[in-house]
Amino acid sequence: MNLSLKSFRLKDTHIEIPGSKSESNRLLILSSLFKNLSLENISNSDDTNYLLNALNSKSSIIDIGHAGTAMRFLTSYFSLTTEKEIELRGSQRMHNRPIKILVDSLRQIGASIHYLDKQGYPPLLIKPSKLFSKNLIVDSSTSSQYISSLLLIAPKISGGLKIELKGRETSRPYIDMTILILKKIGVKINSTENHITISELQKIDPKKHYVESDWSSASYFYSVVALAEIGYSLKLSKFTLNSLQGDSKVAEIYKSFGVKTIYLDDLLILKKIESQTQNFSFDLTSNPDLAQTICITCLGLGIKCNLTGLHTLKIKETDRLQALKNELSKFNLKVKITDDSISFDNVEFLKSNVVIETYDDHRMAMSFACLATKVKVIIKDPAVVSKSYKSFWLDLERIAIFSE
Repeated sequence: MNLSLKSFRLKDTHIEIPGSKSESNRLLILSSLFKNLSLENISNSDDTNYLLNALNSKSSIIDIGHAGTAMRFLTSYFSLTTEKEIELRGSQRMHNRPIKILVDSLRQIGASIHYLDKQGYPPLLIKPSKLFSKNLIVDSSTSSQYISSLLLIAPKISGGLKIELKGRETSRPYIDMTILILKKIGVKINSTENHITISELQKIDPKKHYVESDWSSASYFYSVVALAEIGYSLKLSKFTLNSLQGDSKVAEIYKSFGVKTIYLDDLLILKKIESQTQNFSFDLTSNPDLAQTICITCLGLGIKCNLTGLHTLKIKETDRLQALKNELSKFNLKVKITDDSISFDNVEFLKSNVVIETYDDHRMAMSFACLATKVKVIIKDPAVVSKSYKSFWLDLERIAIFSE
């Protein structure tokens, strides 16, 4: 199925973005470990639903589909909690996403985990075990989710855990988010740049946590506003000024594209103002999930683009660097990629009616959909957005980007 999109006169309107997938997934693990932690406004994304279903399942076979966060978090969770053998598996793509660093770390603290196919990759067989306290050294250059996965179970390990991070850090804000959430529920943590000490905490006082709306999802509307006419404005809710989410950095980044962010209670008011940027360069080591959105914004504005810090994109839902090169090249751009970067010059004429492959990747679909602010664009497999943002197409219609 293809979806043809084109904008009409954009409406100044108000959109309520769903709860953060990243916050929800961390908190669901914690609410399963600490039963008197209650949650409000959790994400309704496929990824979160896979995780929630797995936590509630009585089956010995757990299939989490494309949900990478669920695979990493549940590997640690079941290593700590299961009283029977659990087979943890996912989609074909999931079985090609590495997990060895996390498995090796868990084995060091007593976990019984076995590979059912390729060494270093899911599917996994997790057997009952008793985890113990230890000083772990963990490679932090591949995925921050390995670190977060260990942090989330650490309070329930007798004696806690000490983790030393080795190698080039990636997506550090996601580790910091996990630390802040743990502190909010009462866990004592000492954290420096390369060392994290988590104290044991078996019980917490009753707590309620409201999940903030998702900043990664908000980034697509930053792109829409950047591509709109000067003076256009859009309201998004519910957000906070001092967010736990690393991708709140989008508010600062998009100043370069003429998007002013005004905070009013729990609202973001995005307003398009004039911008002189002709050449955009940025290191996205801390925010790699914004790469696709920024690339499409630069394409739509006719701006040269050079993004670095993207070494994790090759092991996401697809090889996002190659996917971006493939699709951006359809607009007559000369795109260069390395294992860590993407760059391209400005395009003089923005082609219409380009068909965009989405590669089973929600972010490819949503980022390229923003181009409909400028030209007609055709998105293949539009349903893929449900992985993180089920109501995305309905919300685009609310600002007058319609399917034909």
